[in-house]
Amino acid sequence: MCVSQRQWTDFRAPCPPTLSLLLLTMSLLSSMPPLAQGAINIPKDFSQPPVLTETPVSLTAFSTEDINLPCEASGNPTPTFRWVKDGEVFGSERKESGTLRAKDEVPLSSYEGLYRCYASNSLGTAVTQSIQVIVEAQPVLPKQQKVHKSGKEGESMMLTCNPPESSTPPNIHWMDKRMVHIKQSDRVMVGLNGNLYFSNLLKTDSRDDYICNAQYITAGTVLPDTAVRLTVLPSNDVVHGRKPHLFHPAGSHTSLLALRGHSVVLECIPKGLPTPKVEWTKKDGDLEKTSGQVDDYGRQLRFYNITEGDDGEYECRAFNDHGSTSHRFTLSVEASPYWVKQPENLLYSPGETVRLECQADGIPTPSITWSINGQPLTEVDDDPRRSVSGGVLILRDVEFTDTAVYQCEAANKHGSILLNTHLYVVELPPQILSSDGVVYRVIEGGDIVLFCESFGSPRPHITWEGEDNLPLLSDPRVSLQTDGTIKLSGASLSDSGEYTCSITLTDISITAHLEVLNRTVILARPQDVRVQRGSSALLDCDFYKDPRLLKFQIKWRKDGQELQESSPDDKRIIFGNGTLKVTDIHSDDGGVYSCEVITDLDHVKASGSITVVARPDPPKDLSLSDVEDHHLTLSWIPGNSHNSPIIEFIVEAREERHTKGGKWRWEEWKTVPGEFNHLELTLHRFCTYRFRVTAINELGRSDPSEPSQTYETPPGVPDSNPTGVRSESTDPNTLIITWDEMDKRLHNSHGFLYKVFWRKADSVHWNHQDVTSPPFMVNNTGTYTPFEIKVQAVNSLGEGPAPEPEIGHSGEEEPAEAPTGVTTTVMNSTVRVKWNEVQNVRGLLQGYKIYIRRLGPHGVRGRRSLGNLHKEREKEERSERGMDRNRESRVVVVHGTKTSEEVSGLQLYSTYELSITAFNSKGEGPPSSPHSFSTPEGAPGPPASLSFESPSDKSLILYWTPPEETNGHLLGYVVQYRQEVETTLQMQIISDPSVTHIELDSLDPSSHYIFKVIARTAAGDGPPITRRGATLLEGVPPSNITIVSSNTSLNLSWVPGDRERNHGFVIRYLRKSPGAQWEESEVVNSTQAFYSLTGLQPGSQYHLMIKHGNDTQWEDVTWTIGPVPSEIPGGFATQGWLIGLISAIVLLVLILLILCLIKRSKGGKYAVKDKEEKEVDSEARPMKDETFGEYSDVDEKHSDSQPSLCVESKLGSDDSLAEYGDSVDIQFNEDGSFIGQYSGRGPVPHGNESSGPASPVTAVPPPPIAPSMSSILNRPN
Repeated sequence: MCVSQRQWTDFRAPCPPTLSLLLLTMSLLSSMPPLAQGAINIPKDFSQPPVLTETPVSLTAFSTEDINLPCEASGNPTPTFRWVKDGEVFGSERKESGTLRAKDEVPLSSYEGLYRCYASNSLGTAVTQSIQVIVEAQPVLPKQQKVHKSGKEGESMMLTCNPPESSTPPNIHWMDKRMVHIKQSDRVMVGLNGNLYFSNLLKTDSRDDYICNAQYITAGTVLPDTAVRLTVLPSNDVVHGRKPHLFHPAGSHTSLLALRGHSVVLECIPKGLPTPKVEWTKKDGDLEKTSGQVDDYGRQLRFYNITEGDDGEYECRAFNDHGSTSHRFTLSVEASPYWVKQPENLLYSPGETVRLECQADGIPTPSITWSINGQPLTEVDDDPRRSVSGGVLILRDVEFTDTAVYQCEAANKHGSILLNTHLYVVELPPQILSSDGVVYRVIEGGDIVLFCESFGSPRPHITWEGEDNLPLLSDPRVSLQTDGTIKLSGASLSDSGEYTCSITLTDISITAHLEVLNRTVILARPQDVRVQRGSSALLDCDFYKDPRLLKFQIKWRKDGQELQESSPDDKRIIFGNGTLKVTDIHSDDGGVYSCEVITDLDHVKASGSITVVARPDPPKDLSLSDVEDHHLTLSWIPGNSHNSPIIEFIVEAREERHTKGGKWRWEEWKTVPGEFNHLELTLHRFCTYRFRVTAINELGRSDPSEPSQTYETPPGVPDSNPTGVRSESTDPNTLIITWDEMDKRLHNSHGFLYKVFWRKADSVHWNHQDVTSPPFMVNNTGTYTPFEIKVQAVNSLGEGPAPEPEIGHSGEEEPAEAPTGVTTTVMNSTVRVKWNEVQNVRGLLQGYKIYIRRLGPHGVRGRRSLGNLHKEREKEERSERGMDRNRESRVVVVHGTKTSEEVSGLQLYSTYELSITAFNSKGEGPPSSPHSFSTPEGAPGPPASLSFESPSDKSLILYWTPPEETNGHLLGYVVQYRQEVETTLQMQIISDPSVTHIELDSLDPSSHYIFKVIARTAAGDGPPITRRGATLLEGVPPSNITIVSSNTSLNLSWVPGDRERNHGFVIRYLRKSPGAQWEESEVVNSTQAFYSLTGLQPGSQYHLMIKHGNDTQWEDVTWTIGPVPSEIPGGFATQGWLIGLISAIVLLVLILLILCLIKRSKGGKYAVKDKEEKEVDSEARPMKDETFGEYSDVDEKHSDSQPSLCVESKLGSDDSLAEYGDSVDIQFNEDGSFIGQYSGRGPVPHGNESSGPASPVTAVPPPPIAPSMSSILNRPN
């Protein structure tokens, strides 16, 4: 059953096809294009409205053959065609083709008019735009008289061209009779109007064949005008010139209207002498920002495709040396209509709302009208479903009868444009056309399209879901196309999986499988390498690809050309990891190398380069030019620099005339910067030269170039004289003149000699003598007599330039007199010495020598300090050092003619004596009379030493020695001290300089102190000597003892406390055997740090113990080394040799003991023995300081060797330290650390008294491992 029909002009829409027919047509839709939003595209081979494929354009016809108006259209059913001319039907309806061609029997003029073509089928009518046909006769040039023009040289000239007018203007060509174009320039050019303009005439412009040819391209005709004869007459006014004027355009202003997209030319053709230049400017903007281009020698400003932005004011200015002229153009740009938005040809389903939007623009703004099947809407019945608003047509609730072709036409005063859009209403069942189960592969980050092409009317609604049944379209990376296909942008690895495309409200669906693979990445790109010629280069191309990408290729290219893989023996090797190796590199191997990794899904590329560098090639083609006498220019052509710029050239020369052939050598003459290739040279006369050049770049030197041709310079007189003219006289009464010999290359000719001149300084007459070489001697000259001397070079051609005289002297003698008037001015330790200039030097005075000798201190008598007997030895050493100082002498050399000098560094409070001598090159003269002076008293130096004793844990005795440099009479000392952590300073002043000790009480046992002692004289206080120290605390026996066993002794060692006073104790020991008894050692000092128990049995076990009061301080059990002693067999003691051996040993031991006692009796007492004897209990015996030995550096050095039997082995003697257990004498290093000597003082603690006479075990020296006392006592704090 047919639906209602809607009537259009000359057209009826058919009933829609039945559903069965629609289903049959679905098999034809596999190639259907994507659907647009809100509509359905019409598939191919389905019923379609007419679509114009060829349309006519306006034309000018000169014959019937020119009339060919195409009008072709596609559609199903096939469209029919009809033409309308000037609003009336023209001809009959046409089938198959609508192209209109003229008939020969019809007059050509009858075809002139406005035409429109209509293409129709059952679905609508498409209409062409209205076009115009103009009919003209063939252009004919009427006969003209011959033209002869003449003008004077320098005048301007215009040759006109007036071809027949036509709707298609001709192209003008000025040519000669041989059909050769007249050459154009800024002086001669053809204007837009076809005229030929001469800005100024030249004699060469005279000719009789200037022909204007008009080319009518549409008519296919060229019309040559009559030849113009031009004669140029000579003129004297050419030299004056003329100010510029304009041939064209006339006046000062021109207004132009141009259409957008058309070509527009602004033209200014000037005349004047000399030929003017033309410049263009945009008065209201920047000319560079427009589309205009200056053409034809600046005479034209051409816009090939003008836009609205080119609208504005322009000016051309013509100028020469005599002035300028200008012309302004107002360029207005308008536009005929053009489309901004066009409606699409779409397929709709019944009930949809259709919106056709047709937007056009132009200047002025175009009006838009709508037609249906070629009939204006104003002539069609109103429909409430249809509304029109400007360029938008809306049709609601479309029906099958709404299928039609709609025309949208935009027009303004400059023209019109027309657009056909068909609206097709149809109903079709939904289908998915894409295949099911397709596997899609994409690289991570890439874009992938999953196809789900669908078709139906109404348009099917497509949904996509992932494996988790979530809508895929919610992902912002997914975009849905109109046919149901989706595009996934920026795929990630997590996107891999299965996706389902479904049509809603149906069971139609397909699945798509997506695999996202890792991107291929070049991990190490080829580098930019600089390689020396002949070496090899490696270019990396390390890459990663997804293991699922099985197929891949690695391609290397050099400068874009692919490199083929090669065997290992070839020049280029591509390894499996992609690395390229290029061997034996030469210059042609340089270039850009790119590595490309290609897989099935992606490809990556990276580039590097090889730059081949090498030493430069030697320069070549050396030439000598601009040769003039002994001047020339050496030029060369640089060799190949091999990609390393030449830094400089080295020019070398070889002189061959004055050198034997076997000794020729190249000498470097000049260095020339790398940008120069020539050098101007000035050569020596009378020489033969060759030259060569070497180039240098950063890689090194090139080989030298081939030598140049030889060049011989002509001879001449000497150009210079010898240098270094001087006197080297050594003996009195003799003048020796010498000079530097000249190189043979400076002789300039044969017969070379030196002419020596001399005369006394006050003489007028010159003496001279020719010699062949220096020196030259003159006798009977006197002692140190001044002479003027000079030497001139002479050869066979003449003398050299006049030499300048020098001053020389005859030989010298020692000065005959001593300096006089010696005076001194003393300023503290500096003396300023002055004297009168010496007379009768008998030579060149070189200076003076001041001899200074110190006679000794000023008014000081030696005295011994009371109470410092313990420092006597140190004072003796100081006095020995001072003997040299008292005899100190100095020599101060004063160079030149100075007659005063300051001598510093003298010792204060001293008497000095000095004398002065003068000297020259021969030696010193007699000394001046002795002169004495004294230095004033000054502040003393620091005390020479500072040491401490600690009688108790709260008191300390400071001992010091006077300064080595008293610098005057000592008045006393200042003692300052403070706790190390406090700032409160305590001070005591000692006014007696003989007192060099002080006892400080009430000190804090837990603190260290900083002590300073300062010496004083009348001149002030000297610098302090500073030490750090602390009192000593009560000592205890050691509790951490190390035992080293031997056969018959046990060596015990321990570390004494840093601040503990000496403590006496005994070591108890018991042999673990039946009936053995406890035994005790002698009294041992805790500061001893070592003790040896001797006389023990080998291989025996001993129990050792030390008690402190009633408590056990330490105990241990140990063994001696060796076999257990056994009973001596009977009769063994009767062996004679054994008895003799034992007797010898006993006698030797007795002798050693006697020697030790004798040596000990010679040792000195401790320096403070008197004070000690007052404080020590009357029952206590004095301890001799030999018990400690000499604690010096020597002792430290020998601490690991066998100690002296007589010094450090007497630990068990009656001089035991146990008697002096409560005081120590402490010495400090410069940094304040302890190095002191300890001396016993006060009673021994109870229980530590000696138990009897000296034990015989002390007569045996300790083993080698025992440290010396000095090494123990000198341990730093």
